[in-house]
Amino acid sequence: MTAEIYRDAWGIPHLRAESAQELAHAQGRVTAVDRAWQLEVERHRSQGTSAAFLGAEAVGWDRFARQARLDDTARRCFAALEERDPETAAWIVAYVEGVNAGLAEGARRAPEFGATGLAPGRWEPWSPLGVWLGTHILFAGFPAKLWREEVVRRLGADAVGLFAMDGPGTAGSNGWLVSGERTSTGQPVIAGDPHRYIEDPGVYQQIRLACPEFDVVGIAVPGVPGIAHFAHTGTVAWAITNAMADYQDLYRERLRSADGGAVEALDPDGVWRAAARHVERVEVAGGPSVEVEVVETARGPVVIGDARAGEGVSLRCPPRVTHDLGFGALLPLLRARRVADVDRAFDHWAEPVNVVQAADTEGGLLHRVAGRVPVRATDNRVRIVPAWEPGHAWTGWHTMPYGSVEDGVAVMANQRGPAAPLGIEFAPPHRAARIRQLLGTGGEWTAADMPALHMDTHLASAAPLLDRLAALDLSGPAAELRDRLLRWDRHMDAGSTAAAAYAELRSAVVRRLAAHPALAVLAEPPAYPDVFLPWLALTPRVGLALENLLTARELYGIDRDAVVREAAEEVAARPTARTWGDTHRLAPWRALTDTAYDEPALSGDNDCVLCTSSVPGITDLSARGPAARYVWDLADRDASLWVVPLGADGVPGARHHRDQLALWLAGELAPVTTDWKTLTKESDDGR
Repeated sequence: MTAEIYRDAWGIPHLRAESAQELAHAQGRVTAVDRAWQLEVERHRSQGTSAAFLGAEAVGWDRFARQARLDDTARRCFAALEERDPETAAWIVAYVEGVNAGLAEGARRAPEFGATGLAPGRWEPWSPLGVWLGTHILFAGFPAKLWREEVVRRLGADAVGLFAMDGPGTAGSNGWLVSGERTSTGQPVIAGDPHRYIEDPGVYQQIRLACPEFDVVGIAVPGVPGIAHFAHTGTVAWAITNAMADYQDLYRERLRSADGGAVEALDPDGVWRAAARHVERVEVAGGPSVEVEVVETARGPVVIGDARAGEGVSLRCPPRVTHDLGFGALLPLLRARRVADVDRAFDHWAEPVNVVQAADTEGGLLHRVAGRVPVRATDNRVRIVPAWEPGHAWTGWHTMPYGSVEDGVAVMANQRGPAAPLGIEFAPPHRAARIRQLLGTGGEWTAADMPALHMDTHLASAAPLLDRLAALDLSGPAAELRDRLLRWDRHMDAGSTAAAAYAELRSAVVRRLAAHPALAVLAEPPAYPDVFLPWLALTPRVGLALENLLTARELYGIDRDAVVREAAEEVAARPTARTWGDTHRLAPWRALTDTAYDEPALSGDNDCVLCTSSVPGITDLSARGPAARYVWDLADRDASLWVVPLGADGVPGARHHRDQLALWLAGELAPVTTDWKTLTKESDDGR
């Protein structure tokens, strides 16, 4: 069996085969050739074996992966899929065979293998499920419950709402749908951009998959077959955003040692019952191996603590309970022709829980939540709950809600939307409100109009700080700073000195609030594993919640006017001509940190539509932002547009490694090309 591999001008693979199985093999092979290092890093991370070549810095993740039983869950989910949906299981196996066929060639291209001494390994049928699980296990931000637990313990339950903002580990997106009644063609347009950590190689892969059954262009996850999140089949297109649902629980466990090294956990009925226990060893490059105790109670794997301490915290998440990662949705999505097909396919979706927007050429529109969220007590959703007390069991699954398309527009940017009943913390409404405002100002929209929305830099969340600043009686340089910021247009443009001054003032306020004794009680986190510490760091939490903290009626006796005055005087005392882009620069994550690039200046900020996140009070560098941008035109698929931050090739120095960066920075997108005659044939994928 063979498949044809073509490339467009940006090195994006276009694959054509006689069957879905052949196509999956080709997708696996071309991904391995382009991104062997990335695939192997993700496979090892899902197995908890990455420290064996990345060194001691990776031990924290490997320990968590082992304790959370990511690889074992992937195995169980694949075994269940084989029984429930053998066609999809065989399709995944074909993809894995393609990966294995391409890894050696890909490893020869990638210098990281030689630098670390890593030899390409062998993928198993469940490896794509492990990659998916490892990528998304922290996506719902369950460590935020650890933070809320500390807030309640230190400040009381009423303080939880003060810090209820998009947490450090969550990932969001912008997405909007414009119906045909609002476009120049009479057909819908879908556009948006997923916000994730910007990684090198990128977390998304532009690709085209064509066979007699379907012909789909879209943005895939490397290591996973098909195109799950963002795609256009020619007659229907869809996209997702993070619903911000809460579907993972943490239980405080009482543990005790039993005979023969066994462990028991106290259940809600008052009975001590055996918990599964074994010991694993994490190999570490350049250092001694590390022993990891793996314990699992009736609730789930213990990810904090151990039996010797007599207590721990277990994690309960849907795939571990149901043995289903939602991969049954992937083939039906590729075969979708209408919105109804997309809707039915997403009925099989499991995690992460997403808001889906879809449209077809016959006028069908869809705005719904997809995924699996357990029904349980409210306390489960907010904080750690005691495993030994009744009332915290899962009792069923929520029916996924649907949203509406109002005035021909649907917007989702992680705010409280149709998923509101399913979550606790949501992103502030600013991005969603700004997108809807911009869409309300135009007449008939086109696909070509959408990139301007992607790049909007207005920062509505600046208002609370600027309002307090405006009310202060200042003099000298501080008054000049105040007047300058009040004249500012509130756009976080890279070339703006006023935006830089605002960011400096904001950081000074954040640091002062975090240092105040009333909040500083949260500065020392409990002795939790390192992987959870980003959710427990006080200064970033204050920065993310600054709007709430400045507008609350009272804040534990803190004189916020005095804080803002002192911050303004501090910033004004050291005036500079620095622009926002001088410090707000791209900072991609790399598994190896010895590769150096002169990373570019960025416009945007946390609450802008152009969401290039900084960490006020800590750093202006941006590690999170638009991991892709897309515009799907239902009138003409070739009028659609897409871009990723770096490029299609994961190999440093390759022609297409960073060739899309200039487009991404400028807010431009590459055209989607589907005419085979305009593509360059690279090879046949033989099996």
